[in-house]
Amino acid sequence: MRPLLRWINGAGSVHINGTEYVLKQCHWHAPSEHTINGKSFALEVHMVHESSDNKLAVVGIMYKKGRPDSFLSQLNSHMEHIKSIADGPHDMERTVGEMDPRHIKMGSRKYYRYMGSLTVPPCTQGVVWTILRKVRTVSKEQVRLLREAVHYYAKSNARPIQPINRLASN
Repeated sequence: MRPLLRWINGAGSVHINGTEYVLKQCHWHAPSEHTINGKSFALEVHMVHESSDNKLAVVGIMYKKGRPDSFLSQLNSHMEHIKSIADGPHDMERTVGEMDPRHIKMGSRKYYRYMGSLTVPPCTQGVVWTILRKVRTVSKEQVRLLREAVHYYAKSNARPIQPINRLASN
């Protein structure tokens, strides 16, 4: 079961090097797919944006365990509903509500940026990645609820860490 969150009108966009990218969807990975100085985090949100010429930009936010995140708290009832019907087909999509992504706390204007690919097939190349440097907090309960609602059958829904500069790691 994949929950679909419809965004309110004018959900937002980002401007990168003179190109506007409009927010299309938001999803989570637990644990994080990115690391900072080799450290992994409990959760990572990806906000996927698309330009008028179909180029992609993803904004990522990391979360460590701690105090509950206020935006994720708004999703609790949606996630409980998805969890209650999670015995259905895993590839099924269901609209669970309308959210305002402007309530996602960014916390910082500092970020890491690189050119990469999507982390799931078809692993499209040429994606502008922006990873916020500020690590937010999320409660253990929020991580558990997201994992159970979205991918309760898997140990992880994060791509393994990729080698730096195409070098194999030992």
